[in-house]
Order: sequence, then C-alpha cells, then structure tokens
Amino acid sequence: MIIKEIIGNTAFLSLANRTVDYLYLEWFETTKRIIRKETAAGQEVAIKLLQEGLRLQEGDVLWVNESAAIVVSIIACEAIVITPQSLLQMGTVCYEIGNKHLPLFIQDDEVLVPYEAPLFRLLAASGYQPQIKTRKLLHMLKANVVPHEHERVSKSGETLFTKILNLSTKS
Repeated sequence: MIIKEIIGNTAFLSLANRTVDYLYLEWFETTKRIIRKETAAGQEVAIKLLQEGLRLQEGDVLWVNESAAIVVSIIACEAIVITPQSLLQMGTVCYEIGNKHLPLFIQDDEVLVPYEAPLFRLLAASGYQPQIKTRKLLHMLKANVVPHEHERVSKSGETLFTKILNLSTKS
C-alpha cells in the first residue's frame, strides 16, 4: 500500500466502528518523507509524502475505509526531562541544547531531549536537575539549522545568548 498524504488526525477525525491498525514509528522517523514499514497487523506500508517539511504526528490517519484505519503511533523512548523553574532557566537550557544541534521537544511545561549520556552529565553538572524518563517525544520544535557562528553579533551589538538573557530577566 502506498500512502502519499495524511488524511487527518484522530484528535479531529472520528474512527468509530473501525478497526485501528497502528503504524509504530520512532520519534526520528516522523520527519522522513519516505518510509517503508509494517503496521502492527502486518500490513506493508510505503509512505511517500510529497510536501516538504511535513512531519508525521501521533494520531495521524494514513489510510481509512468503512471498516479499518491505519494510524501513526509514536514509540516511547528514554528521554532527558528537565522541568525549568523560571523563564531564565528555560531559555538557557534550550540554548545549551540547541547549541549542540540536538532535537528539542517541549511538552507539558517540560523540556525533553532523546537520552544521551554526555548531555545528561553536562546538564546535571550545570545544575538543571535532569531526569531520565520514558516518554513519547511528540512536539519537536521546528527549528531550521542554518550555518552560523557561535559568537555572531547582531546589528545592535548583542549576541543571541545575550538577547535571550535580556528577555528572560526583564520583569
């Protein structure tokens, strides 16, 4: 079966009286435009999404008929979980993670990153109190990575980090 578009999402589309067959995906597979996998029931599926920048989401309906549907389900994985205590801490922890060009997820007032031991140790040593938990990584921040210099200075003479600090310390 070849799937070229997302029909909808279970958050808005009722699948009443249909058997749901799940297509289980790892968080990093959600950004791929071409995927070949089997559903939980063994149905072979080829996904070829034509639209660039489209990400598969939890609950996306890929195929539906009168009696069945194929729905995306993201597999939970080990994640570093940080619960920022202030806007300043939120800004600095996100800056530190983003500076390493790692995927970042924000869910339920928490910052989540796929588990990596060196990052966990760095965050713990920096005083952020990270925890390792099993979570579904669902809401990846949409950031475009462009070539940059780490000390780039804007026209106003401020670095990006200085701007973040200034925004978070204003009362």
